[in-house]
Amino acid sequence: MSTESAAAEEPRTDEEPRTGEEPETEGAAGVEGASDVESASDAAGSEVSGDAEVSGDADVSGDAEAADGGVASEASTEAAADGPSEAEAELAAQRELRERIEKRKAEKEGPIRAGGKLSGTAAELLAAVRAVESGEKPVTRTFSEPPAQRRPAAEQPRPAPAVPAAARAPQVEEVTAVRTVLAEGGAPESLAERATAVLGEGAEHQLRQDPWQLLRVGGVRPDHADGFARALLGDDCRPDDERRGRALTGWLLEQAAVAGHTALDAGPLKSALAQRAVPDPDAAVELAVAEGEVLVFQDALDEGAPGAQEPGSPQQDEDEEPVERPVRVLFGLERYALAEESLADALARVVNSLAKEEGSGLADWESAASSVRGSAAELIRAVAGHGLVLHTGGEAARAEAAALVSAASELGLRACAAAHTTDGRRRLAGTPPDAAVTVAGLLSGAEGPGRDGEGALALDLLVVLDAPQLDVETAAMLVESLPDGARLVLSGDPTVLWSAGAGRVFADLLAARVCPQITSRTPDEGPIGELTSGITIGELNQVEAPDKEVVIVPVRDPGEAVHRTVQLVADSVPRAFSIPAEDTQVITVAHGGPVGTRALNSALKERLNPGPGRFGGFDPGDRIAYAPAPGRTVTGRVVGAEAAGLQLECAGITFTVPKDKVDEVVRHAWALTAHQAVGHRWPAVVAVLPGDAAASLTRPWVYTAFSRAERHLSVVHGVDQALPRAVAEAPAKPRTTRLERLVRGLVPTQG
Repeated sequence: MSTESAAAEEPRTDEEPRTGEEPETEGAAGVEGASDVESASDAAGSEVSGDAEVSGDADVSGDAEAADGGVASEASTEAAADGPSEAEAELAAQRELRERIEKRKAEKEGPIRAGGKLSGTAAELLAAVRAVESGEKPVTRTFSEPPAQRRPAAEQPRPAPAVPAAARAPQVEEVTAVRTVLAEGGAPESLAERATAVLGEGAEHQLRQDPWQLLRVGGVRPDHADGFARALLGDDCRPDDERRGRALTGWLLEQAAVAGHTALDAGPLKSALAQRAVPDPDAAVELAVAEGEVLVFQDALDEGAPGAQEPGSPQQDEDEEPVERPVRVLFGLERYALAEESLADALARVVNSLAKEEGSGLADWESAASSVRGSAAELIRAVAGHGLVLHTGGEAARAEAAALVSAASELGLRACAAAHTTDGRRRLAGTPPDAAVTVAGLLSGAEGPGRDGEGALALDLLVVLDAPQLDVETAAMLVESLPDGARLVLSGDPTVLWSAGAGRVFADLLAARVCPQITSRTPDEGPIGELTSGITIGELNQVEAPDKEVVIVPVRDPGEAVHRTVQLVADSVPRAFSIPAEDTQVITVAHGGPVGTRALNSALKERLNPGPGRFGGFDPGDRIAYAPAPGRTVTGRVVGAEAAGLQLECAGITFTVPKDKVDEVVRHAWALTAHQAVGHRWPAVVAVLPGDAAASLTRPWVYTAFSRAERHLSVVHGVDQALPRAVAEAPAKPRTTRLERLVRGLVPTQG
């Protein structure tokens, strides 16, 4: 990479950026419980933290309640003008998935008894679950299903899609009653409507009987709930109250989901409870399981795992009790556990339901493959004979996915490519008209071919771009919607940051090796492509950039980092590369801190679009990031304001965000985090790495930020050797999920 001082291009100005935010790295921002679980797991010797940036990105959606997951995206925005709102579409899609899951559960033949010679706490937990099943304790919905005992997916009929039911709006009297009890407990009355919606009928009674139920409301932390409980219960409020332990168990699992996990190991979960002053974590977890608020799983470990019988060990005598394989005990919330189960079943159905083609059918596919070259031809041949195919590669590999969709369309198949964002859809050049959509638009029906008479997507081939961004709930909805016999291709760059929602679907399927995997051999071009290609293998290489495609701008302190960033966007890049400021995107590591998105957006607004901010801090012309649902960012501009709210223009569609929602879902967007930038690309990118970001850098973060640039990349560099060290030594943090094992239990592993 070339190193060049921005001062050589443009003298400094006297403008001072507005700062004053507390430091807030993406790894811990706003998600207190997620960091609790991470630190507890370190003590237990097991790393279960999520991606360093997931929790911090929840800020763009407002409070921590934004971490509940979501599937809406830019397509939802397009429906805002004359259709259901983004929130309504999101809720309807999630209700449909859960109703399908409930129906699938009801169709199962009966409870499957989990085996395993457990000892100690694990044995006690298993005994508790079986006591529930036998009727000794209240009914619960725990389950543990060894893969060998599950029925093949081909034998399970695909459940018919349910018609989403309308959400019941809280009644005024219910909200008023909850507001009263919140006021008695010293909690903000503004939580009343959300608490009523989350807790449902009898919310006021539930809060009086169990004040810690307030933890189920997004944004409420344990210290808040403890204070609320003390105010309502007085001397009866104790740290060892079983209601507190049960509620904290569920809350910690929710925060773990914010960090990307769909389940947690027993050790880290109990350590996190102990850190929260729960005197008997074992009892707290057991009660949460018994009450049906938490599910417990026992996943058999591999033969070579510690404690497992070695292949060469002596044979057992016939009269000896058989030695069972060791079991890993996991705990999870029903929402994510059932989504993983549903996704595994749906993927197995896709693999097994594809009719075997003969004669002219395969010949036609071969003819289509022969018309293209390289890995694009390999991809077409793999899709010809398989229901599920994984395709990996960088930005240039998108052309191979587009070639596949075009070839399938020419063969008379109903083919479609779905991207993560509207910008990603735009970059699918070469696909037939109307064949490029967004995932959310496809699911909502706003884009794509619609659904057939049975409610399935009217498709023979679906290619999903940006597959690493699929969280487990979105993926389950998508794959469940495919008709029998349809082909599915998941395509994406495995080096980018993972989904903002729970799960690591693409990575789990790559690890499971249950279907063909085609790796693109089409390299990303130019110095930026050479730089990012090296990052994928842990190398930060010096690259030749004769036209200054890559520039390093060293800085010494946060103030200089902000100053140089503004100078690059407003002056240097437009003059040197003829790229206007509106086509240059700043990417930084956090929302808070002296060089976070808030501080940078304040400084950039002052330079590029100064104004009084009379519309809730916004002025016409401001660049904004709109979050229609958690984990999805739509970029656009403010075009005006009216009594009803703020008028935005995104992807060519103008719509109004209600006044009371602006603070939650709209932020300035001259500067974004890398997670918000996933799925987008800009002509120029300024990646800002201030000194306090060193601990937050990972290889996926660096790769994602740098690879968003098309023509020019400037790196405002203040982390010294932390940058090459992060690229070489800091891969993605693991997420605890079950999908890989579930899929392997349903689909044979390929060599």
